[in-house]
Amino acid sequence: MKSKSIKILLVDDYMHSRIIIARLLRKNNFSIEKGKVFDVIIMDMQMPIMDGFEVIKIIRSMSEYKSVPIISLSAFAMKGDREECLAVGATDYLPKPIVEEELIKKVKFVISLMI
Repeated sequence: MKSKSIKILLVDDYMHSRIIIARLLRKNNFSIEKGKVFDVIIMDMQMPIMDGFEVIKIIRSMSEYKSVPIISLSAFAMKGDREECLAVGATDYLPKPIVEEELIKKVKFVISLMI
């Protein structure tokens, strides 16, 4: 599967983070598109109305998203966060601040699971 054909949903309430992550993904030939069907979800875990743990549970309850890879992000990384994210259904976890090589490595990894 070519990276250009992968549709990524980026969920983050902080505009600066969205801009940085989107630029990193585009720089590496990934696309972030609007739509209803996505191949990969990159999601911040600390959002104001509903936290990422609740969102992942809802996403996993939707039949079309049961197996879509979710990379969870957290600016307030604490011991046990990765395990908690994986326990609710995230595929992988990445602490902020985002390191470009780590983000791209994780995106490529979750895409390889789809092949």
